[in-house]
Amino acid sequence: MKILVVGSGGREHALVWKIYQSPRVEKIVCAPGNGGISQLAECVDIQATDIKGLAQFAKKRKIDLTVVGPELPLTQGIVDHFQKKGLPIFGPDQKAAELEGSKGFAKELMTKYRIPTAEYRIFSDPAEAMRYVHDTKPPMVLKADGLAAGKGVLVCMSRGEAFDGVDQIMKKKAFGEAGSRLVVEEYMTGEEASVLAVTDGENTVVLPPAQDHKAIFEGDRGPNTGGMGAYAPAPVMTTKLMETVGQKILMPTIHGMKSEGRPYRGVLYVGLMITAGGPRVLEYNCRFGDPEIQAILPLMETDLVDLMLASTHGGLRDFNIQLKGGAAVCVVMASGGYPRNYEKGKIVRGLDDVDSDILVFHAGTKRKNSNIVTSGGRVLGVTAVDEDIPSAIGKVYASVGKIAFDGAYYRKDIGHRALKR
Repeated sequence: MKILVVGSGGREHALVWKIYQSPRVEKIVCAPGNGGISQLAECVDIQATDIKGLAQFAKKRKIDLTVVGPELPLTQGIVDHFQKKGLPIFGPDQKAAELEGSKGFAKELMTKYRIPTAEYRIFSDPAEAMRYVHDTKPPMVLKADGLAAGKGVLVCMSRGEAFDGVDQIMKKKAFGEAGSRLVVEEYMTGEEASVLAVTDGENTVVLPPAQDHKAIFEGDRGPNTGGMGAYAPAPVMTTKLMETVGQKILMPTIHGMKSEGRPYRGVLYVGLMITAGGPRVLEYNCRFGDPEIQAILPLMETDLVDLMLASTHGGLRDFNIQLKGGAAVCVVMASGGYPRNYEKGKIVRGLDDVDSDILVFHAGTKRKNSNIVTSGGRVLGVTAVDEDIPSAIGKVYASVGKIAFDGAYYRKDIGHRALKR
């Protein structure tokens, strides 16, 4: 098979790495790819949002399956366009991808199908949102309705912070048109977890649960990022909790989407808060989580291509996933200043000094002459697999210490909640 992977981040590098292991695969192409992906796949200069260009390329090169990494092309309808052209593609269509593209739509779906989530209100008028904030006891959570690269959520501990948040999101358009509508939610307490399931619209195959670390600073402080590290499996997700998530969240979501005329095929990512009253949904994503997938895929024995093909062809009913033992921990190395302003073009040193069993997934890099240089906020995702989480944490940080670039920053407490357990 010839496989096309769409995207340029750490998630796409992890996907390429796993697909490369499939005996089904002869050739992998990545559009546009990055400095690390280029070692395993042919990288072509087509942007992830150039849907017509990608379809033309897939047709010309006789691509057997296209795998979409990021959310934006999915919400823009890349699956619909490819299907009209008779091109096989893995992922939800545009109507199904609205589950991530609009937080308001997702909340309304959860209400209709009694899927546990936080209480909320949706606003399109900033003045109405301000009045609601004035009458609501903090803390509260403000969410831009549309896509904001994982950064459109503000946790407000006081009314003053909430007023400022409404102003930033709805008036000053800090997240662009994503903030045209605003979701204001109750603040939930508990431990977060991510559950990813591959679905064919009827059946699901659930991957090992993971836990992301969104905040930039240790102790989960500071602004949200796209994710500073992850580990899997997350011990907070017990067997009983996973069964509850399947029965009360995953299946009602998939059946609800089908009932709405939006059958969902591809990856369904559910961000959860494990509260005292049980798991409640924080958010849905319509693609593999990044960096969660960088900790999940190394634990999978199953051929990822087999799994994706079964999803696209409706063949998951009797599909059994095979997992390796142990645990995986991924630490993201970011550019100094991320998630705000940062410099690019810094030479990455020490990649050849890392042990061969350590996985280094490139997120924001490119090749420049004979060097790998930084080209994004999140630069690398360094992943280690070991018999348990404490061992994997020790192993990954020993490797992170061998890699350097000017201004490099990483959290030193990835996995801290797992260690408490």
